[in-house]
Amino acid sequence: MLTKKQIREVLDEIGNMFPEAHCELHHTNPFELTIAVLLSAQCTDALVNKVTPGLFDKYKCPEDYLAVPLEELQEDIRSIGLFRNKAKNIRKLSQILIHEHGGVVPQNRDELVKLPGVGRKTANVIVSVAFGEPAIAVDTHVERVSKRLGICKWKDSVLEVEKTLMRKIAKEEWSETHHRLIFFGRYHCKSQNPRCTTCPLLYLCREGQKRMKKVKENV
Repeated sequence: MLTKKQIREVLDEIGNMFPEAHCELHHTNPFELTIAVLLSAQCTDALVNKVTPGLFDKYKCPEDYLAVPLEELQEDIRSIGLFRNKAKNIRKLSQILIHEHGGVVPQNRDELVKLPGVGRKTANVIVSVAFGEPAIAVDTHVERVSKRLGICKWKDSVLEVEKTLMRKIAKEEWSETHHRLIFFGRYHCKSQNPRCTTCPLLYLCREGQKRMKKVKENV
């Protein structure tokens, strides 16, 4: 496990690599962000961003999603993975927003996770990106990078990873760190073929050092 000093070195280096890291899901308001994050489950942001321009032009509020047949909404998001289930969740979510929240996305994390299709990760993205509340959303990139670098343990659950990161990173850095870890995992420390040979953090990364050792042994 990395020391506090080493974690600081990691955060600073990743910050240097991706200083402009941000949420890549296109949106103009909290409701659009909520729909976009819901659609992004087990799907790439790039694919979601191909669908949402037309979707958000057609559906501008929760009422709009309830004004069409379920089959029509499913067709509108057919290119998204799990589109049938996601369409159902969008309609259920819209009903709850209208009946319980005046058609407005709640800022409270506990209320957000009650919405269909919105888990803890999604709720953390919404409160952080839409409402500016410090949060760390642990997606597959954040989890992988945190474990590879030794900030968290390999056996840790997603929730344990989140709690560890919150404990080891200053609260005012949570949101920017979340985005930077995502960029680092998405564009550098990839799931397949991570760029260990050019990684400025290789000297701290036991996982990367193991990979490089195997490469040398197989040469």
